[in-house]
Amino acid sequence: MRLNDNDIIVLDSILKEKKKQTADSLSDSDFFEIFTFEQLLKNYDLTYEDLFSGKVGGVNDGGIDGFFTFIDKELLNEDTDIGVIGRNPIIEVFLTQAKRSPSFSESAVDRVNTTVADIFNLSNTLTDFKSIYNESLINKANTFRKTYLDLAARHPELKIYYVYASKGDTLTINRGIENRAKTLEESIKRYFHGVTAEIKFFGARELLDASRLEKSYTLQLRFLENYISKGDNNYVILSSLKDLFKFVTDENGNLRRYIFESNVRDYQGNVEVNKDIRYTLESDDKLDFWWLNNGITILASKASVAGKTITLDDVQVVNGLQTTTIIYNYFKEKDVEEDNERSILIRIIVTEDAEARDRIIKATNFQTAIPIASLKATDRIHRNIEDYFLQNGWFYDRRKNYYKNIGKPVDRIISIPYLAQAVMAIILREADNARARPSSLIKSESNYARVFSESISPDIYLFCAKVMKRIDNYLRDEISGATHFRTNFKFHLAMLSTIKLLGKKDYRVADLTSISEENFSDKLLLESLDDISTLGGVFSGEHGSYSIERVAKSKEFVEYLIDNMDLSSSEVTER
Repeated sequence: MRLNDNDIIVLDSILKEKKKQTADSLSDSDFFEIFTFEQLLKNYDLTYEDLFSGKVGGVNDGGIDGFFTFIDKELLNEDTDIGVIGRNPIIEVFLTQAKRSPSFSESAVDRVNTTVADIFNLSNTLTDFKSIYNESLINKANTFRKTYLDLAARHPELKIYYVYASKGDTLTINRGIENRAKTLEESIKRYFHGVTAEIKFFGARELLDASRLEKSYTLQLRFLENYISKGDNNYVILSSLKDLFKFVTDENGNLRRYIFESNVRDYQGNVEVNKDIRYTLESDDKLDFWWLNNGITILASKASVAGKTITLDDVQVVNGLQTTTIIYNYFKEKDVEEDNERSILIRIIVTEDAEARDRIIKATNFQTAIPIASLKATDRIHRNIEDYFLQNGWFYDRRKNYYKNIGKPVDRIISIPYLAQAVMAIILREADNARARPSSLIKSESNYARVFSESISPDIYLFCAKVMKRIDNYLRDEISGATHFRTNFKFHLAMLSTIKLLGKKDYRVADLTSISEENFSDKLLLESLDDISTLGGVFSGEHGSYSIERVAKSKEFVEYLIDNMDLSSSEVTER
């Protein structure tokens, strides 16, 4: 019996149970990859959509199953606005290999070494490798390379990690594998001057340990002297900066990013206001920090005080993300125990009322200039959609990762951006827009108003969500090697299939009530895929051999597709 046999048995049991509860439609191999990504990147608090977006494994994957890039701890998307990123950003790249085998192999590391030499050599043209690597891998590598070069003048700090996960025992990794890992590390350093390169191995035991790290939403915060309270549902306290740092930091010294889920803003990096906060922390002018800062607001469902410690349930920091992040970064570089003098003002509001929480989030975040669309998750329409989805056994992820964290099925969790893309493709027939702006589609007021309207009933939103999930599953399960279709044309497939079902190109929202996701048969989807492939090839040829990605993002292609599609064999005639 091998030393880690028990670890494998326990891990397999956890995988089986979790797959049954949350992702029964996935193959064992796909689920192991997603599970592995989730454990390795736990500190980044990714959604299921984020995890799937980084999945590049499959045919011609170059030995890489997951490719994730982060800038200042935020996931990089192809439409990420790098214009708002300040100087000295931290770029982190995770190349992940997830194998269900009970050991580690030298050949697996060798394969990645070859891939790294191809994709990280900036003198190489990635399109030259299309016959070697799949579209998803090339797109991820291209997005990283473009972003790295665009940010070069801002002097980024680059960190690249290769993580090889299997069910093996990391204590028995042989010298050959270690030597190949060292070669890979040296290869990465050869292509990027000053890069931090690190090779990590995760076996059954490490995956088990990571899976057992639970997020704690019940936290204790020490405060100074007496607190101000009007009843049991609100408190105003002063805490030392040292105690706040400990409050927002987990046992591994990482920022508890998940307690900021309700905050409507991402960390804005090295912008002017954050420079001021940092300057205040670093100054020695003897002024207390809270004199110069508005403090933070915390929501909780329950609070109890014992001595000079307040215990809070369901902690959410809803205002003060910038301040808290800068304090965290500051003390990561300093000795937290040396700063006993300075304090911060903290407002604590205790309520379980969802509508009240949303009003507080919106009100506390109107104090600074931020895009209005960032506050929209608190609007009534999203609460209505969430309630309607719940009534029908679906889960609208208005509060990031809420349903993921309580173990709801991945196939029934719908995020705000995902629903927006589905509506843009199916209702507005703008598949190009849906494809081109995966994370920024509704940041403009005009797009937001078109996608989320009180005139559209919740059942139509649920219909759009179900159709997109149906198409995602079809492309994953039925179409072998459909990586580029999943990435680039799934919204075109939803749009085109809807047109075929209804038998007309200018349908209205009301027309959608005559069909359901069950009408999107394999036959219809395959027929629509053939149309997209044929017309896409013709369109690309007529426009100087457009790349697949450029065709998918082209408004002209959507118009060409609609104008030239054949409705004579429409499904509507068969129903």
